[in-house]
Order: sequence, then structure tokens, then C-alpha cells
Amino acid sequence: MSTPRPMRTSRLPRSLQIAVALGGFGWTWWRRHRRAPDTLPARLRETLEGLGTTFVKLGQGLSLRRDLLPAPYLVELESLHAHVPPFESALAVAAIESAFGQPVDQLFAEFEPVPFAAASVAQVHRAQLPDGRTVAVKVRRPGIVAQVHADLRLLRRFVRVCRWLLPGLRRYQPLDLIEELGQFLHQEIDMVQEARNMRRLASTFDPLPYLTLPHVVEPLVAPAVIVQEFSHGAALATQNGTPRGRELAGLLLDAYVHQLMGAGVFHADPHPGNLFELPDGRLCFHDFGSIGFLDPASRTAFAQLIEGLVVDDASAVLDAVVAMGFITGPIDRRAYVRAISEILSSLATLPLNEWSMADAIWRVARIGAGENFRLPRHLLVLMRTLFLAENTLRSLDPALDLMQALGARAERMAQTLRQQAVGRPMHEQLLKSAEQLPVVAMQILRQLQLDEGRPALSLHHRGLEPLETTLARTGNRLALALVTLGLYLAGSVMMLHGAGPRLWGHLPVLSALAFAAALVLSWRLVRAISRSGHL
Repeated sequence: MSTPRPMRTSRLPRSLQIAVALGGFGWTWWRRHRRAPDTLPARLRETLEGLGTTFVKLGQGLSLRRDLLPAPYLVELESLHAHVPPFESALAVAAIESAFGQPVDQLFAEFEPVPFAAASVAQVHRAQLPDGRTVAVKVRRPGIVAQVHADLRLLRRFVRVCRWLLPGLRRYQPLDLIEELGQFLHQEIDMVQEARNMRRLASTFDPLPYLTLPHVVEPLVAPAVIVQEFSHGAALATQNGTPRGRELAGLLLDAYVHQLMGAGVFHADPHPGNLFELPDGRLCFHDFGSIGFLDPASRTAFAQLIEGLVVDDASAVLDAVVAMGFITGPIDRRAYVRAISEILSSLATLPLNEWSMADAIWRVARIGAGENFRLPRHLLVLMRTLFLAENTLRSLDPALDLMQALGARAERMAQTLRQQAVGRPMHEQLLKSAEQLPVVAMQILRQLQLDEGRPALSLHHRGLEPLETTLARTGNRLALALVTLGLYLAGSVMMLHGAGPRLWGHLPVLSALAFAAALVLSWRLVRAISRSGHL
């Protein structure tokens, strides 16, 4: 573990720190985006690192959004880490005792006050339980919850101002990004949530002899502290490019086939720092602040997608990405199949060790400039996991032929899906449906009797809600414009007649009130139009 750099402190209020840092990056971007654009990704990473935990996590969240940022920015943001020193051991001890209501010397036979690891969210101490087991005690940084809440509140204000100044930002839904970041951060700083994730994955990993994770030591779990088994192992990166590295790459690929196809729950951060090899050869995962989920239908569609990519079937690939939810709305199927065929053909020209399933899926989903592209959170997490897993696999085995490896596991994937299938056998489902037919027929006959023998026709529409909202908003604006025009005319007429008391000797009070009301309504109308981004 590298020695953390000293944390820089500032006497400026937090809001000014954020404004100065982001304003400085904006000024740098304006000066360099034409002359030296290649320097900007690193500058953005340094800016976010300097702002601390919340902004480091914001950058890591943005690294998932390959639909928003160019590749150089994604590479820099994926490497984001907050360089922070450990906090005082006395604070860690106080947090542990407050969490469990007992002194540290009663909870542990031994407790090392100096942490062996420190990060932006927590630091980790080695300890020994009274029964002799060695454990890792992860303690959340004091004050981090309040800091995250304050930073998110300031970020929302900053984004609202930027959205008002730059209406074009609205199409990227920046406030939704901030809310997504908030949910991610609140889960990551909650040790109870991390314990839930570990238990969920433990039930998935435990049946597999080659896979493990450090289990939670029950009941030593609290929002600020979690105690888990201590793993004695070596980082997977130490085996990169070695014969053992090729074996570990196979184990990692098998692990994700099982997680994605079988359990539907998967470790969502498989970068090398979170993967270890134990002395007995098992693959051990660490850091469970983020996990992903796939429902049974998505798992089936994902398996079909992999099969379509392996056998070069453009039509099957399209069906799979639609079933998974990457593409929505009406599409020109023949145009999409033709575009997918071109993508698969271009991928076939790459060297086998450069072929990327994650990149292929991304390119397929973004066909047509992303007009029908959709990326809900569960697919966002899946795509990030695929990219990270592929990078780790390539590091372990630079000569890996991913196509061949996936093809060799096709039968295993199909078998895993069959084993995990839920529901009645097909013949029972057919019998159940047949039993319902007389009831359905009786209901139809009764409805015909009520309608004097004429069948009723019901129409339901979908997808017109945005149009309805737009029409309603347009009608409101027209009504507001007419009222505003009427007030201007009324004020002008009253000025001509000069009835009633006057201001400054010549301006009728009623005219002044009419003009003031008209100006207020005009301002509201202009503001509403500027917010929409459309004249």
C-alpha cells in the first residue's frame, strides 16, 4: 500500500472551494479545448481528487457514462482515487465502541490502532477476536455523512445555475445524475448495506470451490463499522502475464458466467485491486459497496446476446439488446440488422486478443446516434462491470481469445440458465391456462349481453404522455401571452384616458399596475421558454 499524500486543507468555505475548483477547470477547458485538449482529462481528474470524497465518487460515477464522455475522460475518471491520510486511531476506537456499546478490549483480544489501509470512505484495522480469529475492522470516516449531504446540496445548486445559464445541458439530465450519485454514495458509506451485499454474494460464492469472499462477522455490523474475516492472499495483478495468470483468467471468467447467468447478482467492481488469490488457489473478491442485479428475463436475453455475438448472428443480437432494454421505441429493423452486421464484420478483422464483447454491445446499443438508446441503472452497472472484467482478464492473460473462451462456455451458460429457471413445468402451465378458458368465455358472453350483442372496443395508447405534456404547456403559454398582451393594451388605454390618481404627475396608477403585472408575466413567459430550450 502506497503512503497517502498529506491532505491539503483550506480555510475557504466549502461552497467557495467547490466554486473555485470547478471554475478553475472551466477556465482551463476554455483555454485549452482547442490547443491542447489531451491535457484536459488529467486536469479534470486532479480537480475532482482535490475536492474530496463526494467528487471522487462523482467522477467514478461519470466513468460509467460512456454515452456522455469521450474515451480519454473515461480512462482518467476510472483511475480516480482520493489520496487521504488515515484519521486518528482514537476516533476509530470511539466509533467502534459507540457502534457496539462495548470497549474495544472486550470486543477484541487484540486491536492494532494503526490502520493497514485507508481510503476516502473508511480505513481498516487488523484485530483478533477472543476465539482467535483474525479479522478486519472497517471504520467509516468521522463526519463523512454530513460532508456528503452538504456537498450534494451544493452540487444541486451549482447544477441548477449551470442549467439556467446553459439550457443545452438539460438534455443530459444533470440533476438526475446528481441524484444517482447521491444514491450510490449513501449506499457506499453505509456499512450495513455493504454487509447485506456481502451476505447476498456469499450465498452465490460459497457453493463454488474456486471462489470465496471475506464473510461478515455477525453480529458486528453497524452503519459506521463492519467487522469481516481477514483474507491472507496476494493481489491478482502479481500474476499478470504468467501461466498462473492464464489459469486465474479462466477462473474469473467462470466466476462471472456463474454470477451473471446463474445467480443474477454480481460483484460490480472487478478491478485488480479488489481481486486476490488465496494460498489455497481460490479467487477472493473484496469491496462490496457496489453490486449489480439481473432479473431472469435479462439473464436469458444476455445469454442470447453473447451467443449472437459468438456465431455472428446480427438478427439474434438485435433481438437480445431489445429484450434487455438497451433499445426502445419503434425502429427500422432492417436498418438495425444491417448496421449490426457491419459492426460484427469490423470486429472480425481485429486480432483475437483485442476483441471486446463489452465494446461490441456498446456499439450495437448506440446505433443511430443513440436515438433509441436507453441505459437504466442495472444496465449501466452491467456495462461498467463488463469493461472492468475484460480489462482484468486481458491483464492476466494478454493472449486471451475471448470469443473462443465464451464459445467453450456456451453449453455451461445454457445449463446454468436451465437450472435457475423458475416456474411450473410447461405442461402444468398449459393445463392451468386451459382451466381458465371457460371463465374467460363466460365473461365475454356476459359483456356481450350488457352491450346488446355488440362487442365493445377499448383503445389504449402508450408513449403519448410527453406529447400531452407539451400540448398542455403550449396552451398555458399561449393563454399567458394573451393575458400579458391584454394588460399591456389596458395600461395603454388607461394612459390615454388619464382616469384616477397619478404617479409623478403624469402616470395613472391603474396604468402602472397593469404594466407592472404585464412585466411580471412577460418575465415568467421568457423564463419558461428559456428553461425549455426551445423558442
